[in-house]
Amino acid sequence: MADPVAPAPVKARELQTRVIVGVILITAAVLAEYFGGIFLWFLVVLMALGIMSEWAGLTGRQENRLLAMYALSVPLAIMSPWAAGPSFLALGLIMGAAMFVSVFDRSLKLAAGVFYAGLPALAIVYLRDIDNGILIVFWTLALVWATDIGAYFSGRAIGGPKLAPKVSPNKTWAGLIGGVALTVAVSYLLHIYWELPLYLVLLSVPLAVLAQMGDLFESWLKRKAGAKDSGTIFPGHGGVMDRLDGLIPVAPVVALIMLAESLSASS
Repeated sequence: MADPVAPAPVKARELQTRVIVGVILITAAVLAEYFGGIFLWFLVVLMALGIMSEWAGLTGRQENRLLAMYALSVPLAIMSPWAAGPSFLALGLIMGAAMFVSVFDRSLKLAAGVFYAGLPALAIVYLRDIDNGILIVFWTLALVWATDIGAYFSGRAIGGPKLAPKVSPNKTWAGLIGGVALTVAVSYLLHIYWELPLYLVLLSVPLAVLAQMGDLFESWLKRKAGAKDSGTIFPGHGGVMDRLDGLIPVAPVVALIMLAESLSASS
């Protein structure tokens, strides 16, 4: 009979790998966000193309994976600091790329991935370009990270009723509450020390829930595809979508909030 305690060192190594890789990814994201410009754009391009590739795999459209990535490359190129940047032209090209892919692929599945990958990319580049953009992008990233970290540790420590057992059997209501609580705490610290507007601290609650919904949506995609992870590029973390599933819905919503605020202030 196998020793029931034997898996413990394996789990410890997995957690260690997960933490190390997580720290590296966070450091890369923060540095790119701080320097902005071509550095952030390049990271966003890698992010979006990785998401597009994994989306094609999870939705069973692997045969046209490269086509979708090439189509998405056009709006991503327009977002460059050397081109039009984060503009309505880029948004229009994302829509055009999705239409092109849907016609060529004869399916809406792959075309939906163009939006899924392209909109958060446009949102992040746009947010970095606005006034106080460094703080806003950092807050957007931090609230997603805090939600993930809070949900992971509180869910493991407390357990309890499952959040959506048919979609993701490991996620619990305790994890959701812990993720929201840590997100609010992080947002409030940013309010105290870096003057993050108080209304954004309050909005961190629904945004944290939205991040968890993004996580559940990706879990649903993986369950339909019969896949454990969206990819294997990040040891201990899986694929690009596994790391960014919460950011994908949150970033466009934050961009809409800031755009609405900008339009309101100018009217």
